[in-house]
Amino acid sequence: MVTINNRTGWYDCQMAATSTSVRRRGRPPAAERAGRRDAALDAALAEIRDKGFERLTMSGVAARAGSSKESLYVWFGSKEGLVAELIRRQSARTNTAVESALTTNQPAREVLVGIATNLLNVLLSDTSLALNRAAMSSPALAAILLQHGRHTTGPLIERYLARLHRDGLMQFENPAEAFQLFYGLTIQDSQIRALLGEPPPNAAERSRRARSAASRFIALAAPLQSA
Repeated sequence: MVTINNRTGWYDCQMAATSTSVRRRGRPPAAERAGRRDAALDAALAEIRDKGFERLTMSGVAARAGSSKESLYVWFGSKEGLVAELIRRQSARTNTAVESALTTNQPAREVLVGIATNLLNVLLSDTSLALNRAAMSSPALAAILLQHGRHTTGPLIERYLARLHRDGLMQFENPAEAFQLFYGLTIQDSQIRALLGEPPPNAAERSRRARSAASRFIALAAPLQSA
């Protein structure tokens, strides 16, 4: 209860209102904080696409995201930390898509087509190309890209290929070697050419290549027929 008098009444009420306002504003809910953080990552990705990693600045990201540099430093620590988190987010989305393709009950050919399609769509996307270019500028970012990209995605697919071997559908005993073959048939030299500035294959060409890679891999990996 607030007592109002002629000398201090207005001041006391004003202080009470201010305290209530501070309590109400307080710290944003977790969902709101997560949304702001994701918005900052989206802004950073747009900045990298437009300007490249070397010209990326925390000020530019903050301005695009409608945030503050202080918040960015609290969330990510540095420009490299910001891009590292972008790489982790992109890799997690890629691996989720690959796992989804692997958990279907479709025939092996269709599963392989799905995997090849995911690899082509992800690795030749503007996002992936921008992050790969950034990683090439920093050994630390390159290590993170390998850890959360190739060294995580590869084993997921290798486990599926090992299962095909156990089921008698593939002759290769080494799933890592089988994946290298499948990856080469799928990606070929498209990623390096895109990184060097050549336009990547369009959606129709990626779809055709995914089916071709699956068919060629199955032909090469098929168990040898006994004489």
